[in-house]
Amino acid sequence: MLEEINIFSDGSSLGNPGPGGFGVIMRWKDKELKLSEGFRKTTNNRMELLGPITALRKLKKPQNILITTDSRYVIDGIEKGWAKKWQKNNWMRDKKNKALNSDLWEQFIDLCDQHLSVKFKWVKGHIGHIENEECDLLAKNAAMSNKLNIDEMFEMKELE
Repeated sequence: MLEEINIFSDGSSLGNPGPGGFGVIMRWKDKELKLSEGFRKTTNNRMELLGPITALRKLKKPQNILITTDSRYVIDGIEKGWAKKWQKNNWMRDKKNKALNSDLWEQFIDLCDQHLSVKFKWVKGHIGHIENEECDLLAKNAAMSNKLNIDEMFEMKELE
């Protein structure tokens, strides 16, 4: 049986929209990998999604995954089936409103579907959960970095 890969993730946006970043810790067997990236203008929810997306992209073969996050948006989007419903409805939440972050949801759905299992664990943020606090710090430091990437899909949508 494959060992579970633990992904801890947090996203941050200083302004929402504003500079943002994500922080991720991946753990499996006796290994650990920390990832973070900052963007010049984005939202908190985009960073909450981009963290686990980035972690899942690192995996080269199907695995059993546990994603621990303080984001109900990320968890409920998958576990309550919102994202697949939006996808089925051409990325519309209802007859009038587009689903936000469809570019990231599409990637997240595809990446989750490539794995044997993807489970989620919610933790309350900012109460001392060690990995969540570390991911939060990674995300905030990335958002305040001098080397910020461009969240092209977000910035293009702002021009519409």
